[in-house]
Amino acid sequence: MKLFFLLIFLSSAIFAQTDNTSSILELKNSLKSSDAEFENNKFNLIYDYDSEKKSIGLGIVYSLLLPGMGELYADAYSSGKYFTIADGVLWGTFIGMEIYSNWQQNNYQTYAAANAGVDNDNKDDDYYSTIANYTSVFSYNEEKALERNFDEMLNPETDFWKWNTTAERQTYRDMWTSSEQTSNDIQFVVGGLILNRIASAINAARLVTAYNNKLKEELSWNFSVGFANQQNLPTSLIFSFQKSF
Repeated sequence: MKLFFLLIFLSSAIFAQTDNTSSILELKNSLKSSDAEFENNKFNLIYDYDSEKKSIGLGIVYSLLLPGMGELYADAYSSGKYFTIADGVLWGTFIGMEIYSNWQQNNYQTYAAANAGVDNDNKDDDYYSTIANYTSVFSYNEEKALERNFDEMLNPETDFWKWNTTAERQTYRDMWTSSEQTSNDIQFVVGGLILNRIASAINAARLVTAYNNKLKEELSWNFSVGFANQQNLPTSLIFSFQKSF
């Protein structure tokens, strides 16, 4: 009798273990099937930082057009504003010097006409430079004749001038020198405008690169939504969110 009950107990244990194994296998298959169905039914919302990153080339172009604008494009105008201010100062200096040079030119031409009998029609810069260094056209021609530079001699009828005193010539020379010096100095201002743009463009390229690197580090994510049908369970809505830093 004891042997009979022992056989019944062993048989029950074997059948129970078999049922448990079958249940586990069914659960695995159900989960695999659920995953497969989720993959088939899901849709993704993917954030890609490439759509938000900025162009280095565009930042450089902005700074070349107006210093500081490339930095503004890179959301870093705190440093770009100094390039904009410098550009404004340089342009103001350029305009001021140009106006002053032209004003002095008009002054020395008017003075030469009133005090040396100069006819300002069809006169070039060399002529106005020459009359600052010689008392008259005659003294100038005498020197050129002694040097045998006859082709450099001027026509007294069309290129006449004669200063009455050395003081008059010196006054004219001061006005002419001031105008010429200012005109020559303008090229340094132009050089400053160019250098300011180059420096701003380099800075803008650096800041745009830093902006893109920061953007990539801050956010990159993938959001998925899908329906999963599991055996013996109702259909469920599954959300998947992945974010990398």
